[in-house]
Amino acid sequence: MTQFTDFGLAQPVLRALEEAGYKSPTPIQAQAIAPAMQGRDLCGIAQTGTGKTAAFALPILHRLAETPRRPIRRGCRVLVLSPTRELANQIAENFSDYGKYLSFTNTVVFGGVTISRQEKALANGVDILVATPGRLMDLIERRALTLEAVEILVLDEADQMLDLGFIHALKRIVKMLPRERQSLFFSATMPKNIASLADQYLRDPVQVAVTPVATTAERVTQEVIFAHTGAKQALLNHILRDPAIERVLVFTRTKHGADRVVRGLEKVGINASAIHGNKSQPQRERALAAFKDGSCRVLVATDIAARGIDVEAVSHVINYDLPNVPESYVHRIGRTARAGANGLAISFCNDEEKAYLRDIERTTRQKIPVAGFPEGFSPPSRQEAADTAQAEERRPAPNGQRPGQRQGQRPSSRPGGRPGQGRGFEGRGGENRGGSGRPSRSDGAARPQDGRGDRRPAAQGEARTEPRGERPRAPRPQGSGEGRAIGWLDRGPRS
Repeated sequence: MTQFTDFGLAQPVLRALEEAGYKSPTPIQAQAIAPAMQGRDLCGIAQTGTGKTAAFALPILHRLAETPRRPIRRGCRVLVLSPTRELANQIAENFSDYGKYLSFTNTVVFGGVTISRQEKALANGVDILVATPGRLMDLIERRALTLEAVEILVLDEADQMLDLGFIHALKRIVKMLPRERQSLFFSATMPKNIASLADQYLRDPVQVAVTPVATTAERVTQEVIFAHTGAKQALLNHILRDPAIERVLVFTRTKHGADRVVRGLEKVGINASAIHGNKSQPQRERALAAFKDGSCRVLVATDIAARGIDVEAVSHVINYDLPNVPESYVHRIGRTARAGANGLAISFCNDEEKAYLRDIERTTRQKIPVAGFPEGFSPPSRQEAADTAQAEERRPAPNGQRPGQRQGQRPSSRPGGRPGQGRGFEGRGGENRGGSGRPSRSDGAARPQDGRGDRRPAAQGEARTEPRGERPRAPRPQGSGEGRAIGWLDRGPRS
């Protein structure tokens, strides 16, 4: 299929695509749309940025156009599960864009916002419900939602869903669905647990794989700069003084690290915003909107954004911290070189992160070229950097808070304790995994019990914190309580 018109999509859908300027499908769309339109179950493997959202949204909208009927009260015809709140939001927007000439109802539910409004939106039933697993279970437990009439199930970013600890919630949700349904699974990778899940819940599925697992985009130029931890901020400040860098995403491993980077940039007059789990939903939306419209050219993010931010013209991705999960590197640098453009990914690597670099190169099966310091840059000595860091720690925070502490947040009862032994979950969707002392994965989930912990020593005074997923709940007796979560984006035909 070389044109969207070749699929036989409903005319209102084709009209919306034509107005948006979409004519030719991406490879994942070319292979997935036709069998999905035929009602087949499907398992699609493709990297982010390849157009997975449209690959399932277009055939679903076609089916709704061909078989119009009213959804049941407090029910839905289509259920789309997303690991993160921003991704859920974007999927719902895509459905609205592609289906703007169709009469259907579409709502999105996720944690972090008032649940009563979501209950009202579901009262009369909706055609398409996009949800994160944790809030979906909340609504079911409050009897505000039933899944007995679901016709199509979509599981988007399935590998991240399992990484965030949603396996138990997914098993509970699937048991509530009708046996006769169409199921569409999409994932960037196919680890054994995803393959096992697909075997359980897909019936004679069509297998679609358009890119090898953990390969990087061809149009992204990659380089790594070796720099000790204390030199990273000065190096970033120097690089971002270049006006040719139009729009840049900077990734850190922790939320407090992201805030420190933003403060460091603002000290030298570089406007930047941070987006991570300590930010409220309105704050995150404002930061992303400013980044999209160009009023803020630097967005500093934790890995919560790695699979979510879909902004055209991101010229650079800078890995201020290398991720401890190799696949996260692939997702991070995939935020640039979108829609056929070129991009540059620069990674800073200190001594402790060299093991991460080796893992990344082994996973991607390519050597990342080493670059020297840019012209005119003179790195601070380790002692100078340490003195600067100590001064930053002593700097009074607003309203008498400690640096990095949120307003109203009580300090840890264990100052100076082991990483991860702070206050624990911050509210219902917090990030700090308390009590166990186990490091978190950079995507916000506790690392699986595979013996591979986070090998990066925590900086002095730094709690091990990671981007927020919804809080996984410990199982209750009789299996009545399972995973909880909130979270993050993917974009249309050119996503």
